[in-house]
Amino acid sequence: MPTVQDIFREYGPGYIEKFGDKIPKEHLKAMEAIINCRTAVCGVAIYECSECGEMHHVFRSCGNRNCPGCQHQKSVEWLNRHLEKMLPGHHFLVTFTVPEEIRPFIRSHQRIAYNAMFKASSETMKKLSLDEKYIGGDVPGFFGVLHTWGRQAQYHPHIHYIVPGGAFSKKDGLWHPTTIDFYLPVHAMSKIYRAKFADLMKDAKLYHLIPFQVWNMGWNVNVQAVGSAESSIRYLAPYVFKVAISDSRIVSAEGGKVTFTYYKKGSSRPRRLTVDATEFIRRFLQHVLPTGFMKIRHYGFMSSNSSVSLEDIRAYIELNYGFEIQTVKPEIKPIEPIYCPSCGGILVYYCSILPYQMAPKRTPDKSDKLAA
Repeated sequence: MPTVQDIFREYGPGYIEKFGDKIPKEHLKAMEAIINCRTAVCGVAIYECSECGEMHHVFRSCGNRNCPGCQHQKSVEWLNRHLEKMLPGHHFLVTFTVPEEIRPFIRSHQRIAYNAMFKASSETMKKLSLDEKYIGGDVPGFFGVLHTWGRQAQYHPHIHYIVPGGAFSKKDGLWHPTTIDFYLPVHAMSKIYRAKFADLMKDAKLYHLIPFQVWNMGWNVNVQAVGSAESSIRYLAPYVFKVAISDSRIVSAEGGKVTFTYYKKGSSRPRRLTVDATEFIRRFLQHVLPTGFMKIRHYGFMSSNSSVSLEDIRAYIELNYGFEIQTVKPEIKPIEPIYCPSCGGILVYYCSILPYQMAPKRTPDKSDKLAA
């Protein structure tokens, strides 16, 4: 089956020739990394078999966060870390989206707009958490992940948050839980989110570039009760390091056309979409984030600089609510070992030869011809 790397290698030069200077540097960097992944350009990792002692040389991966072949292990490690940090009790998956009419603006001003989406949405939840009608706590805690694509890799920026059902109050030193099926009112969140985003665009002197009608539309906010943190974190984990179109979804790439699978909402039947190779590359690259942009962000007592300890809150909940909302700590799967193709023994990492340490190719001279 063809891969994203195969498509970039075959059709990437034509894409670059067609769009030239219009291609952002981040896109070119991602293309280069994916094309060179697991080749000598990235260096070599050396493993030794624990049984037969045979040495094995494996080309290193590029490590680029947009590469389909480099994200699985990162996803597993992220999942394990967050499962260990989970709080007991019920949780919610809260999703903030933007109207379709504002998406072209966001795509053209990604760093500013994505930051504004995070800031507006997180402050919305913090503001409403203070209200005694809902929670009455001044220190909520949650983390969010930016996701920019839809089912057909179209541009659809939104943020998923995993939120424990409650907040801590510095005023009374207590944990204020929500009910199992209600976090915060979505209508109020939508209005506050939209207003805060508008204010941030005014501060950035970009408000006039946004279609006026979006400020009269409802900005969709969805809140879903998900039970324990484990179920919601496992749901979100693939999105943390997932790329717009994974290799497993690609059916064919020939004759300048690429066919890949997708699922319609609410359906489990895979469907196929065929696009020009150039369009496939464009859809893939439009989800490359600005260099250094943090797409995972932690807030409140889940933030590293919180004045309230996550461990203290966990202990408080366990002590005061007991087993009524106590969740079972999930079993974390260990990392799969690499096996020796000769004897089946486990391969143990020995060392790496990085690209700059690779010996440069030498131009043949007369002595080489004589030796031959």
